[in-house]
Amino acid sequence: MIIGVPKETYPGECRVALVPALVPGLAESGLEVSVESGAGLKSGFTDAEYEAEGARLVARRPDLFAEADILLQVHGQGANLEAGSADLELLRPDQVVLGLLNPLGEPQSMSELAEKGVTALALELLPRISRAQSMDALSSMAMIAGYKAVLLAAGALPKMFPMMMTAAGTVRPARAFVVGAGVAGLQAIATARRLGAVVEAYDVRPAVKEEVESVGAKFLTLSFETEETEGAGGYARAMGEEFYRRQREMMFRVVAQSDVVITTAAVPGKKAPMLVTGDMVREMKAGSVIVDLAAETGGNCELTRPGETVEVDGVAVIGPVNLPSTVAHHASQMYARNLVSFLGVLVKDGQLHMEMDDPIVTETLVAHRGEVVNPRVRERLQLPDAPESAEGKEYA
Repeated sequence: MIIGVPKETYPGECRVALVPALVPGLAESGLEVSVESGAGLKSGFTDAEYEAEGARLVARRPDLFAEADILLQVHGQGANLEAGSADLELLRPDQVVLGLLNPLGEPQSMSELAEKGVTALALELLPRISRAQSMDALSSMAMIAGYKAVLLAAGALPKMFPMMMTAAGTVRPARAFVVGAGVAGLQAIATARRLGAVVEAYDVRPAVKEEVESVGAKFLTLSFETEETEGAGGYARAMGEEFYRRQREMMFRVVAQSDVVITTAAVPGKKAPMLVTGDMVREMKAGSVIVDLAAETGGNCELTRPGETVEVDGVAVIGPVNLPSTVAHHASQMYARNLVSFLGVLVKDGQLHMEMDDPIVTETLVAHRGEVVNPRVRERLQLPDAPESAEGKEYA
């Protein structure tokens, strides 16, 4: 079987789905690797490095798609609507596409893949089970985003993060407030603490209090929280607008006295909850900074504009998009390891074997044999329940 690694076409994307160091391991598993020329250059991996590790370079994208049995991508169809649409005509029946596909956000794109007869597996739908941790690309990329968000804030803040005792007097530490204590939030807390900030954090899930405190932040508890706030897989579940309204009222004071606010709250497949209002921003001190990691899905701050920095009464509201791509070298290494671990489930003795009683396969499988098969995606498309599952079967 041939693994194909095309050059990413998503605007501004610098990552690559497979790094040279992992090519020999795939060869030992009986797989050949073909890479589109220049695919790794933006992340610091040259064509010569791929060739030295045993990959074959392919100059033309159509030729790569024509020969690949499994395509590895960072932004696949659904996560790359405009530029990615050109690849649809290059796909063929029974070809496997593995990557970030945004299946819940763009379910119609999954129908297009199904119509092509493609077998599509979306990493966003990976179950939160211990056996799948090494494949969890969302967590890998969220960790990078949380780290980089703090660096963005530190660069924009007209203060230093740490307390310093100097001959010119004592410099007080910056106060940072992190909203959301998932992977991105915890990494943001840890990074801000390493830089010397005093950090407070909040999450709708009281169960994460211990994790927040373990990385050095004070956990902010809101007294009205009595509702069940944790959904399947440990993600925060979507709450009603009344819940978010009361939450915003309780957060007002903390936001106003923070130098840096980093928001990370997101619900898979849905618009990000609005947590920081324009009034809260206007109460912050001039020079303060907000970094909204939910900018791509609507933003947690009312004033966020994706891809822009907005200044309101001296407060900078930064809406970064695709932050992992700005750390492309290490992001590519981590993402590629996630994909190779996933391939270990899909491939045996150099051939494709999808065990349909394995939750890693069944939950990530979006399109197969001409149909959208994932129940969550079918629901978004308002399709009836799929035919009885092929549970227990193995597809080669």
